[in-house]
Amino acid sequence: MSEAAPGRGWTAYESAGAHDRPLEHDDAPFADAIVVAAGLSSRMGGVDKLDAIVGGLPLLAHTLRAVAAAPEVRRIVLVTTNERIEAISGGDWLPAAVDFLVTGGARRQDSVRTGFDHLILNSFHGAPEPEVVLVHDGARPLVPMSLVSAVARAARAHGAAIPVLPVGETIKRVAADGTLAGAGDRSTLAAAQTPQGIRTEWLRSALARFPADGPDLFTDEAALLEACKLPVHAIPGDERNFKVTLPGDLARVETILSGPVTAPQRVGIGSDSHPFGPDTGLALGGLVVDRAPRLHGHSDGDVVLHAIADALLGAAGLGDLGRIFPAGSETPRGIASAELLGDVVRAVRAAGFEIDGVDCTIFAARPRLAGMLPSIGARIADLLAIAPAAVNVKASSGNLDGMEGAGRGISTTAVAVLSRRSADR
Repeated sequence: MSEAAPGRGWTAYESAGAHDRPLEHDDAPFADAIVVAAGLSSRMGGVDKLDAIVGGLPLLAHTLRAVAAAPEVRRIVLVTTNERIEAISGGDWLPAAVDFLVTGGARRQDSVRTGFDHLILNSFHGAPEPEVVLVHDGARPLVPMSLVSAVARAARAHGAAIPVLPVGETIKRVAADGTLAGAGDRSTLAAAQTPQGIRTEWLRSALARFPADGPDLFTDEAALLEACKLPVHAIPGDERNFKVTLPGDLARVETILSGPVTAPQRVGIGSDSHPFGPDTGLALGGLVVDRAPRLHGHSDGDVVLHAIADALLGAAGLGDLGRIFPAGSETPRGIASAELLGDVVRAVRAAGFEIDGVDCTIFAARPRLAGMLPSIGARIADLLAIAPAAVNVKASSGNLDGMEGAGRGISTTAVAVLSRRSADR
């Protein structure tokens, strides 16, 4: 638990959603991650929590998949024990983004330093140095992809960022004799989570000033930066991103991963609407109608693919399209929506889901869509890598109602059905 008051190196705590502001754009992934998994699970009653099978996979597998799903993440260094390295090397559940398996140290800061050294050493062998380094606890398997992305973007913008949750309970101070010694002001306190993001040059400087093997003990990267008088930007955390610490936490993770017993499939709904703009070249369902007016938007305005992407993200519990690709300078103007949908599909599958089917309805008085619907359905099936029979596309003229019926724009509503892969159930 860290104090969020001014004067401790923290910037002001932001309200929910503030981390969605557009930041400077970079086409390529710009962050590398260090996943720390070298602990002893001392409070788990003899069970190694990272190897415990939940949702059909080791708990650590869920953590790595969640971090790897963020489009900002380029590669991951897993810092763990020699025994675990031998057990999982070449494991079919390791995400492709895991570049290194290295042995950790006795303390968290030792492991972080080892992971950082491997990232920087690799940059000398042809890989560019990351702009941002993310450090995440291996025992936080349910971190949402959107939170990983938000921390990475905030760290790039501000130098360092950490997700935090407000403290709900009243905080009491306890004296050495066991009696209460007053209450803390919970409005200035927050519970710290990971991943914690730091610009590479900041972390390098901090580790040089306070060597990992020195006498100073830091419980997390935020504490290290505070000691260096470097400001840490706080963004809203997520209650799902809890750390597995006690035996009962494993059952909680299992329940969340399994979902409702009566509903093995997951359903998401998405919608999008854009008015026509002055240009031509209508992007719709992954196709382009050259002579039709183009929809106005930051991307190519493809309302069909946007609605499908939001439906997929909703079904997988991964946020929404606008949070991942804000309509700002970090998302290229005019970007093809097929590219955005491709990133979403990869994230959904990295989270352990398969796409069972998609149904969408396009509302438009113009152009006439009846003859295009089979081609749109085939193109959507291709983008989702599913059978054409699993895609259904309908159209409505809008019945002269609203923007669509008046021919001023097009909207789409989509429903997506996902199921967890059999190995993940």
